[in-house]
Amino acid sequence: MNEEKPLVSMQSTLEMQPKLKASALNSLRAAISGVLFTPTDPGYDAARALWNGYIDRRPAVIVRCRTTQDAALAIRFAREHGLPLSIRSGGHNGAGLALADNGLVVDLSQMKQTIVDPQQRTVWAEPGLTLREFVAALEPFGLITTTGTCGGNGLGGATLGGGIGWLMGRYGMIIDNVLAFELVTADGQVRRASATEHPDLFWALRGGGGNFGVVTRIQYQLYPLGQVLAGMVVHALDKAGDPLRFFHDYSLNAPDVIGTMASMATPPQVGPAFVMMACYAGDDLGEGERMLAGFRQVGSPLADLIRPMAYSELLAMLDPVAPDGRNYYDTAYTLRQPVDAAFDALLECAAARTSPFSSIVLHPFQGAATRVAPDATAFALREPHFAIVHAAGWEAGSGEEHIAWADTSLARMAPYASHGLYVNFMGHEEEDEVRAAYRANYARLAAIKAKYDPENVLQLNQNIKPAAM
Repeated sequence: MNEEKPLVSMQSTLEMQPKLKASALNSLRAAISGVLFTPTDPGYDAARALWNGYIDRRPAVIVRCRTTQDAALAIRFAREHGLPLSIRSGGHNGAGLALADNGLVVDLSQMKQTIVDPQQRTVWAEPGLTLREFVAALEPFGLITTTGTCGGNGLGGATLGGGIGWLMGRYGMIIDNVLAFELVTADGQVRRASATEHPDLFWALRGGGGNFGVVTRIQYQLYPLGQVLAGMVVHALDKAGDPLRFFHDYSLNAPDVIGTMASMATPPQVGPAFVMMACYAGDDLGEGERMLAGFRQVGSPLADLIRPMAYSELLAMLDPVAPDGRNYYDTAYTLRQPVDAAFDALLECAAARTSPFSSIVLHPFQGAATRVAPDATAFALREPHFAIVHAAGWEAGSGEEHIAWADTSLARMAPYASHGLYVNFMGHEEEDEVRAAYRANYARLAAIKAKYDPENVLQLNQNIKPAAM
């Protein structure tokens, strides 16, 4: 693990906690069905390791849950002992909000059960699943729902923040396909939230992040899916001007059955490149070939790797570029109506990358996901737009030059950015930025927060402060 890095530490706002009594810890250890780790326990360092090797925090207690009741006991223990509380699911958590220094981590990473109902086309799934594991459980049934774009991402966090991905053009965001949640609220009570049970909480959980409880099971609507026509088209970065402009226009106006994303990266044995990716998820692969013809023909591609494949194979494509344990630091923003100068600036940022492991990733938001009313769920950014991430990555060292590249790139693109960003791409943003993400929904979210978490116990997130009662 790396030495503590003040830039990413949350401890500056948290006082050191008093030493916990062994008797209290032993009682909690005996009560849970999962595993408890403290700094003196074997396996503690492995338990606190995150996907992002740049994050190095030392929780006082890690409760690796196996059941919803374990999560309830952990929350009550944290409250009784005045411990900051954080929640860890199964995925990347690049900003490190899953670990509270000197606090208690409710670790859901081993909760991976799925219960599929193929007749009703629904599934109950636990939040410790990665998207890779989730899709693997659904694939034998020929069923799917919207997921993110990378197999290593976590199901729980992706869902609670909203969930963009390959299938959102056809089926909406992940949250648009959630039927119910099981969770433990900040008072330690187990609740069910759906359209008919705690509907206010159900609304808030669909995009409101980890502010309203520790979610331990989620029910999703599923849809039939066979093979997809998917893959990537690779262009040299110094010849990416026309492909980039084409990608922008194509993606925001693509048919609902097409999902896209792109990156400016350095693939091995290729060098600096602009990589466009697409997924046709319709019923006729021949029609998909026709829809993707322009996508494949623009510019002078170095490689065209689009072909029929299983959806799980598409998800696996991006995993090698984001391995566990590498150091990562991201900046992000929303781009709605760029001018030519914005495209030029983006390419300049890409050319200035200081590491072959750094990239700029373009996530279009389009299709069915944009036809949901902004107040139908907590997620408010329903108009067509791009969410763009400048992702610094490096193998060793402090990373100062790579972090500076990400920060400088963000500043370079500021004239073209729009206020309000997808919360799953946020790190340690200020309150005004969180408010901008939720727009007019923020006041309603703050009122629901006051109802279910009036003391803001769940605050290590993109925090929504409880409204004054």
